[in-house]
Amino acid sequence: MSSLLKNVGTIGGLTMVSRIFGFARDMLLSRILGAGGVADAWQLAFQLPNIFRRLFAEGAFAAAFVPLFNQRMTKEGDHGEARAFADAVLAVLIPILIAFSGVLLIVMPWVMGLFASDALQADGAKFDLAVAMARIAFPYLAFMSVATLFAAILNSLSRFAAAAAAPILLNICLIGALLLGLFTGDGSDAAKAATGLYLAISVSLAGLFQLAWLFFWVRRSGFRPTLHRPRLTQDVREMGVLILPAVFGAGVYQISRFVDLFFIAMLPDKSITYLAMADRLNQLPLGIIGIALGTAILPALSRFVAQGDKDGAFRLQSNAVELAMLLTVPAAVALFIAGPAITSAFYVGGHYSAADGLATGAVVGGLVVGLPAYVLVKVLVPNFFARKDTRTPVWTAAISLLINIGLNFALIPPLGIVGLALAGSIAAWCNAAMLYAILHRSGLFRLTGQVAGRVARIILAAAAMAAALHFAIPLAGDAFVGGALDRVIALGAIVALGAIIFFGCAFLFGVVNRDTIGQLRRR
Repeated sequence: MSSLLKNVGTIGGLTMVSRIFGFARDMLLSRILGAGGVADAWQLAFQLPNIFRRLFAEGAFAAAFVPLFNQRMTKEGDHGEARAFADAVLAVLIPILIAFSGVLLIVMPWVMGLFASDALQADGAKFDLAVAMARIAFPYLAFMSVATLFAAILNSLSRFAAAAAAPILLNICLIGALLLGLFTGDGSDAAKAATGLYLAISVSLAGLFQLAWLFFWVRRSGFRPTLHRPRLTQDVREMGVLILPAVFGAGVYQISRFVDLFFIAMLPDKSITYLAMADRLNQLPLGIIGIALGTAILPALSRFVAQGDKDGAFRLQSNAVELAMLLTVPAAVALFIAGPAITSAFYVGGHYSAADGLATGAVVGGLVVGLPAYVLVKVLVPNFFARKDTRTPVWTAAISLLINIGLNFALIPPLGIVGLALAGSIAAWCNAAMLYAILHRSGLFRLTGQVAGRVARIILAAAAMAAALHFAIPLAGDAFVGGALDRVIALGAIVALGAIIFFGCAFLFGVVNRDTIGQLRRR
């Protein structure tokens, strides 16, 4: 447990720094571009390479590469076989990325036409701007795909810090572009368009910087990646067999985002901006907890499985589930209750109105209903991948995706963009439930009575916190849209109140004890 906490703390702590920079970025973005128009065009242009990156690079590629790479590092101090495998994969990966990126750059107007809203397509200038921004930003995908290979090597060596810190570079570049637009623009549509182009350029530059950063640390670790002539070796073919189903197994969240883009195109102007801004709040705990846990346990599970240590794998999985629920349930409940207040405090100002802030908060409520489920999926899926089973998560992901689509048709007409967010959350719970049921039936993992009891007490503590926040938030009046000091005090007050109530109840219920607090403080 302490080792898991250490690794999660390293990844989560640096991810938190990145998410804080991300908040600063989105606060600037909301005030400079507002919602709708150029803001919608930018969000669409930015999401396309990012969804591809998360789906293929960070999702499928990492899930297929890490177990195979770890198998080739079983000999103590002898990394020759692992190094040869990484070089062989790199040699094949680069030509594929160049070809894929080239094709997407050519067909980008048609791709954008699939996802752009009616309002965006009706405005020819803004649609052309969206295509231009997407083309400029798309090389980010190629840079980050190679960077993901380097990050996977470092994670397999239990050197998590460099990869966890890399996204900070993206947010720094985007903040720089926004500041350039702020100081050189006048608030006109032309100035907003120029800012959008600055942002697109900064995305590709950030991908290049992250690639260079991780390459440096891989070399420092003793690996010296070299380019060879591409060859479909047996190792590369084995990875190819794993990677295609892993696209679905590891990337259901991102696949659902593609589906969401189709439905968003049918919704009113500003919808994509509301979803993007709301997802920033959802991604804060999801990134810090879910990505950290999933990244930390996959190499460890792979080693336990390779060594035939069933007890070690079971114990690691139990610790990860318990830790995930301890951290995500209170976060989800707090964001559900306080979402409109938080989005108003962070985003309202400049070109982002109070109505925009409240609408964004409503979307947050729909998204965070599924927050614990998204994290549980990230925690449970590595149990399959560590055993080279990429087929089972494909079926559960496909079923949950169909559920998501059906719920979109049912919930979007009455609820709009909130219905879309809620549909994804319900589908995520279905996916998590199916994954757990299969693990339980196969004897690979089951919740013990002790862990289930602790989860129930976590839910009770979160319910007490929810009641306190529900009655306390109205007492702040207009402080959440007041001056900067008023907003800081109001946010600080509800965060402090929520933390005191939840952890106080958790301590009383026996969920958090002195040993747990000591471990969390040390790690």
